[in-house]
Order: sequence, then C-alpha cells, then structure tokens
Amino acid sequence: MAKDHLAELADALVVDFPLRGEWYAVRSPGSRIPSHGTDVLAQRYAFDLQRLGHRRRPHPAGWVRILVAGVPVRECFGWGEPVHSVLDGVVVAAVDGVPERTWLHPARELWHAGTAGVKFQPTAAGVRRLVGNHVIVRSDAVYAAYAHLVPGSVQVDVGQHVRRGDVVGRVGSSGNSTAPHLHFQLMDNADPLVARALPAVFAGYDVWRHGRWQRAQNSVPTTTERIRVTKSEADDSSDKESPS
Repeated sequence: MAKDHLAELADALVVDFPLRGEWYAVRSPGSRIPSHGTDVLAQRYAFDLQRLGHRRRPHPAGWVRILVAGVPVRECFGWGEPVHSVLDGVVVAAVDGVPERTWLHPARELWHAGTAGVKFQPTAAGVRRLVGNHVIVRSDAVYAAYAHLVPGSVQVDVGQHVRRGDVVGRVGSSGNSTAPHLHFQLMDNADPLVARALPAVFAGYDVWRHGRWQRAQNSVPTTTERIRVTKSEADDSSDKESPS
C-alpha cells in the first residue's frame, strides 16, 4: 500500500468484514483513493466486494458465453450471500423492492452504468436508483452503508437494533451494478448527498499469498488479493466484541 494510502487510513475505524467465504475487493482504498474515482456520495473509501471464480470470472461459464450471450444474474458467484453488520448499531435506512436485471451481459451493464452516472440527479430518488436496495446502520457518529442488495432480501427495519454479525440483507445487483457485489462504505451522516466518507479497516481476514492463506489484521485488501473470512472465525469475533 502506498504511503499516501497509509496516511489517510491511519485513524480508520476498525470494523468486522461484512461477508463470509472468499471474495475480491474489486474496488478498494487499499489500491487507490478515491477508491471509486470520485468523492461523490461519500465514496472516497468505499469497497466493492465481489466473489469471482477462475480467471476472475463472475460466473462459472467461460468468457465467450459471458461476453456474447450473457448469463443469469442468480447464477453468478456470490449472488444471494448473506451480508453481515460490521458494527453494533441502529438501522436508520432499509430500502427494498428496487428490481435487479435478471440477465447479466457485460457490455449492456457497462452501458447502463455509464448512462446512470451521466444522468444522476443529486436527489433521494437519484441516490436510490444508483444504490438499489440498501441498509444503513448508525453506530454512534458512524453510518455503515450496504448497497445493491437482492430484492426482497432486506431483513431489518428502521429503528431496529442490530449486533455485529447480524444479517441485514443479501448480495445482489440492484441499482447501478454491473454484476452481483456488495458496495460497503462508512459515512458521518445517513444522507450520502451531504455525508463525508470515513475510512475503515477490517479487524481480520485471510489473504492468499505464496500458495497459502496468511493472516491480515487491522488492514484493507488490495484489488489483486483473494481474501476470505470463515464463518466460525467471524462468529468468534462477534461473541468476543459484542456486549452480552
């Protein structure tokens, strides 16, 4: 990680990883800041977490089929996987019912993403069209946002108290999404139109390096790293760090 990244993340909040199993951070402040190329909507330190297969494909099919014919969204790696709260807190936003396209065709998805960015209007409706189904949890002065969830998968309501590790929804591709993934970020306000981005590092995860899994703590993955969090490990961390 470059020195400028280290400087910006020096005082980052330590949070749990929001997913279980193996993932890639296809956009991450571990590789560049702003991670998404913009500070709009408090995305400066945001993560896009995606499950990828052989040769970093989003679907079990080969690239020819994916690029030419497309594939069903629900067959993509990671679709429908549980999304876990990274902090104890209170739900301040829980939006469901935004549809997702049922068929993934990369060229079409990139076209949609490009036009959505150009047409974006800084309104609540405009934000909803971009982030799709989403949950925002407040923990003191920190707001954790989980976006692009599967329609019908949001499992929490506004005002509900959640503990770290609780499932808030499932990985999907609603809103401005080119493939199933979780967009995760921290903010200082529930409204991304006025919020400032807050940096986060993950308490613990494994990284595949030199043919074996190696432990990373209080760190962020780069976009080239294959990472994992096991269910038992995550449950142990939640039990130790959450109040009884």
